[in-house]
Amino acid sequence: MSANAFNRLAPFIKEYIYRHKWSELRDLQVRACEVIFETDSHLVLSAGTASGKTEAAFLPILTLLDEDPSESVGVLYIGPTKALINDQFYRLEGLLEEAHIPVTAWHGDASASKKKKLLQNPQGILQITPESIESLLINKRNFLTNLFCDLRFIVIDEIHIFMASNRGRQILCQLERLQRFMETSPRRIGLSATLGDTSQAERWLVGNDHRSAITVTSKHKPSIRLSVAHFQIDAESEQLQPQDNEYLFAKATERSKVLVFANSRGGAEEVIASFRKIAQQKNFPDVFHVHHGSISAPLRETAEEAMKASHQQAITAATLTLEVGVDIGQLERVIQIDSPFSVSSFLQRLGRSGRRNLPSEMMFAITEPEISNSAIFPEQLPWDLLQTIAIIQLHLTKKWIEPVHDVKQPFGLLYHQTLSTLVSESSLSAASLARSILTLPPFRHISTDQYKSFLRHLIQTQHIERAEDGELIVGLAAEKITNNYKFFAVFKEEEDYIVRSAAGEVGRINSFLPPGEKFRLAGRTWVVEEVDSKLRSIFVKKAKGRANSAWMGGGGAIHSEILQMIRTVLTSQEDYRYLQESAKVRLSSARKLSEQFSINSQTIIPIGGTQYCILPWLGSYAFRSLLRFLNSAKAQSVNIKHIGGKVPYYAIINSPNGIQPILDLHDAFKLGRFDPKDLITDNEVPIQNKYDEFVAPQLLREGFVLDYITTT
Repeated sequence: MSANAFNRLAPFIKEYIYRHKWSELRDLQVRACEVIFETDSHLVLSAGTASGKTEAAFLPILTLLDEDPSESVGVLYIGPTKALINDQFYRLEGLLEEAHIPVTAWHGDASASKKKKLLQNPQGILQITPESIESLLINKRNFLTNLFCDLRFIVIDEIHIFMASNRGRQILCQLERLQRFMETSPRRIGLSATLGDTSQAERWLVGNDHRSAITVTSKHKPSIRLSVAHFQIDAESEQLQPQDNEYLFAKATERSKVLVFANSRGGAEEVIASFRKIAQQKNFPDVFHVHHGSISAPLRETAEEAMKASHQQAITAATLTLEVGVDIGQLERVIQIDSPFSVSSFLQRLGRSGRRNLPSEMMFAITEPEISNSAIFPEQLPWDLLQTIAIIQLHLTKKWIEPVHDVKQPFGLLYHQTLSTLVSESSLSAASLARSILTLPPFRHISTDQYKSFLRHLIQTQHIERAEDGELIVGLAAEKITNNYKFFAVFKEEEDYIVRSAAGEVGRINSFLPPGEKFRLAGRTWVVEEVDSKLRSIFVKKAKGRANSAWMGGGGAIHSEILQMIRTVLTSQEDYRYLQESAKVRLSSARKLSEQFSINSQTIIPIGGTQYCILPWLGSYAFRSLLRFLNSAKAQSVNIKHIGGKVPYYAIINSPNGIQPILDLHDAFKLGRFDPKDLITDNEVPIQNKYDEFVAPQLLREGFVLDYITTT
């Protein structure tokens, strides 16, 4: 290992390394030590799962804290989930005990006594979620100086998730607000397994600080094993053929630890229900689990423990709840049901396997409904299979990952931070409030005039009131909102029903189900016995037989680069070694059909009568902008009407005047020959995020036009 990096580490860390028989520090850890020891810069650590990122950050941090102990909390660790926070504690526990550096986990499940102890004697490492930081800012303002006056480091885990969401923008606001209580300027360290544009990550991490950020990536390139199989779904039963289910069951159970990813909670339930049915027929032991946001915490923890147990077979179907974070041990295979929505998600899921120098192994099971004889050309293309190949090829040939969609005017978050600041401060003048809020990084593109309009609307709707002295305070209409613990979160919570059996809570569903109705949850079938609408509780007992899931499906925005690669896949003759025979045959038929309709040279294709298909090869945001343009007054003036399609793959257009008006409109859109403001009506209120409903409609329209109307 690098002598300089190793020699610089604290003695107790060297002893720990010797005792655990590490042969060397990984290159990521050496280079992280160099940045943290030799510079004053912020640091982005970008490397695959199980690459040692956490140790790369904490080995030098613990060394510096050992040499010069902090007089307050020394490290603030921010994680996306409570499960990840708890998991990281166990990973660092041995090192921290030897360093005599205490760790406090602060979230909804953490004990009040430990929190009280930290407030009385702040020290060590504080592990926390964004929602709990918001709670501190609102409820513990008088403790913040004592807690963070000598804070040295802020470690933000899974920053690629935060960067793309309002939670990440909330963190940036929180860090700037906390800075006002500090005597230091702590360095920020961001950890991520999937980053595309690292310069974008650096800018996000730095916020308003004057120091630059340095990115360190791992030189280690793990080997991967990929396979893609294609299955036809029976039109009548809407299920896979029995032999296909048997095949998937065999692929899952031939390994000791397998994680099956589905794109929805219903999909995860469906997989485990079918596996359990086959297992019962074969007298195979029940080693199956389900893990998603609607499963009760004890059942999720049972699944996690089963996946971690070294001498126990476990197959778990999950949504994105197991895509990041928790170390689930020696995972041997990942099975992905249908295509992920992004390269980032693919890599995150792939990286769950392949630990301890084993190859990362991922099998895609792409399902496609049977095609009816009356299906038009674009309906005959296997979009899920094509998207899967495109995502894999973007990684293999370009090492490309989606950049984060930069939202410049998050007005819902502006409402949240404005009210949070007023609750924390009790009252502020309009000028002081504007200075406090508009200097926060997520709001740098919101003008003073817009903020004045924003505040006037909140005063008119009694979310903010003027006190007798002229200062602004929280209004009557907002008191119920800000006094609820749910106010700490900036993501929407579903109004779920709690499902209870005789054994306790099973999980949650977002649908009302009457007594006698069967449904799937936690990989089992249940029948409703009783419903308490007031308490939003559904009482159930176990049942036999098939049942439907009780959720709406999931979704995600798809980048234009993926659509461009789909076109390349369709128009090339390249063979992909990872395709199984079924997928090769289906791709071949799709290529023949594409050649027949000349998609390499045509974007607009006649499909009969006055109907035309547009294949714009644009991602979700640009595709929806195009649809708005095709529904605009300009399109209506030439009798063009959008009548169907599938976002973001194709649109079906009715044009009585032939193809030329569509060509002209499509060219005008590509060249940006329109005013984006014309694509949103005066009475449209685009509510997309929590708290948007409280924002002046005109501001929501302005933000939507700026952030989501695009031609690329």
